Amino acid sequence: MTTETEGAATILLIDDHPMLRNGVKQLISMDSRLQVIAEASNGAQGVELAEQFDPDLILLDLNMPGMNGLETLDQLRLTALSGRVVVFSVSNHEDDVVSALKRGADGYLLKDMEPEVLLKALHQAAAGQMVLSETLTPILAASLRDNRPAAERDIQQLTPRERDILRLIAQGLPNKLIARKLMITESTVKVHVKHLLKKMKLKSRVEAAVWVLQGKTVS
Repeated sequence: MTTETEGAATILLIDDHPMLRNGVKQLISMDSRLQVIAEASNGAQGVELAEQFDPDLILLDLNMPGMNGLETLDQLRLTALSGRVVVFSVSNHEDDVVSALKRGADGYLLKDMEPEVLLKALHQAAAGQMVLSETLTPILAASLRDNRPAAERDIQQLTPRERDILRLIAQGLPNKLIARKLMITESTVKVHVKHLLKKMKLKSRVEAAVWVLQGKTVS
């Protein structure tokens, strides 16, 4: 384990490939604002370390022996963590992406990302923004189209405040920044988010953002 650097966003890596972990650690070590504080080679160990360190960000692989990534995600979501959990996988299969987001992932990044793009995404995720590899947007959009007809989603159901919040979610803003921008409390934002997702039959903030990015007008 490493000593925590003051001010740096702390990261836990959960991945069964040592070479991948080493590569990511090496990349992150080049950025003083990010720091790998712990690493795990399996899901069970990852959950233990998450409870121990409560990192700002957890990078979670999907395909691991024993407890796989989705099962690990379920366990992490039962733990009182303050940080974000982002899936980091080679899989761009629709089922994997949708399952991860529905089970509470704060984002989904692909392992073939360019190093500088990955670092930028890690900063965004650690700051509370949702992150999604660009190539996954059409995959998620197609899933939304197939599973929930657009007719079921009428933007007129939303109050003006809910529309404001939906627009800011689509920009990737976390609740804290939305609250500051709209001059309301963070707990009020959470209530509005819960209501608008239910009204629009959307499972997560990421789905909501993709729906807006598909070209839906939020006026």
